[in-house]
Amino acid sequence: MSTSRFAPSTTGPAHPGTLLAALLCWLDARSRGLRLILRLEDLDPERCRPEHAEAMVRDLAWLGLDWDAIERQSDHRDRHAAALDTLAAAGRLYPCTASRKDLAGGRRAPDGGWAYDNRGRGTPLPPGGWRTCPLPLRVHLDDRTEHPRDDGGLDLSGNPAQAFGDPVVRRRDGAIAYHLACVVDDHASGITRIVRGRDIAPSTIIQAGLQHLLGLPAPVYRHHLLLVEGDRKHSKFHGAVGAAVLRQRYTAPHLCGLLSHAAGLRPTTDP
Repeated sequence: MSTSRFAPSTTGPAHPGTLLAALLCWLDARSRGLRLILRLEDLDPERCRPEHAEAMVRDLAWLGLDWDAIERQSDHRDRHAAALDTLAAAGRLYPCTASRKDLAGGRRAPDGGWAYDNRGRGTPLPPGGWRTCPLPLRVHLDDRTEHPRDDGGLDLSGNPAQAFGDPVVRRRDGAIAYHLACVVDDHASGITRIVRGRDIAPSTIIQAGLQHLLGLPAPVYRHHLLLVEGDRKHSKFHGAVGAAVLRQRYTAPHLCGLLSHAAGLRPTTDP
């Protein structure tokens, strides 16, 4: 069965941007008769908290959104490790000593961050394998152009090895990095369609590169507009108002009307 997912990080409360993204994903999936999964991305040991995950589920339910299944990404560490085993067996993993400070001032990647120059390629893993390596791990991507499909008309094509550099797949603190976990979990859940914000669009080619290395099929993407405040998107990083405050001011139908109007789906903000 065709399946979609909404995958918010649990690093803080839901904010207007989270709620809009959830609503657009829900509307897209339900209008197409797709199975829809809520996947709570909770792998960051420093920022993710159980109370944030619980609040996310509660706030999305208050908005009126329902799910065919709810998953926690932290429950799937074995499958993430298996993917690292596959990449290590193919000779693709290597430790990285370069810090963000080392890369600062170099070349900008399409997402605005500093591109990695692949300087560590060829560095062997320690004798005990990747599990004994205290350093971040990167994966050697193929030098090829990827062509992810976005049915909203965005051109997502690009060479991730050149545009971004080899991505980190396991962080220094042992956490599995976003792109690898995302690709592995999407495949395991049978995800065929992904609706998410345009801020993630430029790095889709990284996920396409990982899908290629792991022999995984690529889903169809659609990247939607973002809520912005001035020149900044609504996000937890920028301190956008949380769902608890929104619930004190709005009813769920009224907030849905506001979000739908902001997305151009309704001519008015009326519920």
